[in-house]
Amino acid sequence: MGLDVRVLVVDDQPITRSGLTCIVDSLPGYTVVAEAGDGIEAVARAREHEVALALVDLRMPRVDGVETTRRLMRAQEPPRIIVMTSFSVNDQALEALEAGACGFVTKDVCREELHRAMDSVMHGGTLVSPDMLGYMMTRATRSTAAVPAERRAELLARLNESERHVLALIGSGLSNAQIADRLFLSVSSIKARVSRLLQRLELDNRTQAAVVAHELDLLSD
Repeated sequence: MGLDVRVLVVDDQPITRSGLTCIVDSLPGYTVVAEAGDGIEAVARAREHEVALALVDLRMPRVDGVETTRRLMRAQEPPRIIVMTSFSVNDQALEALEAGACGFVTKDVCREELHRAMDSVMHGGTLVSPDMLGYMMTRATRSTAAVPAERRAELLARLNESERHVLALIGSGLSNAQIADRLFLSVSSIKARVSRLLQRLELDNRTQAAVVAHELDLLSD
């Protein structure tokens, strides 16, 4: 399936925005239709240009990448969001994932890696690095106690064994296509299952589902 993706680049450094725009515009299937220097401008530009993908700097003055992600996700049809950070693992990146970002890449990413990341996200994938997965697991073991046992039991009771398996695969960062291959099902069937799973858990997106999978310790199953 060919892509024709309208992209928003958000960074408070003009030279960084310019460089990233040049890279994205050179990738087949992607066009930067707007740039923004902060979260306030980003929301306006996303709405004005109907963007499908936003590349958002994590550290910005006034409105950082986490809050920008939250605001972009309030749209009726929010864009897919990749946050960009200088560090492979930090709490702010995790907060962005919890806020609805599809994943993150570090700012030293090469052109080819960025292209793969964008393609993955636009095809339903979640970008969680091995380092971040390990960090999330560590956080999950600490936070599990903070999640009331009754709440954990209630969430798990909403899901059957098949749905728990799908949730665990989402937590491992697999895309719909990869999950379909793993379970020998069609991509459309997996999309439907993921949609029902999100509804049952009262979640907005698969990235939040990945966080829940770690909090519920499903990846050890």
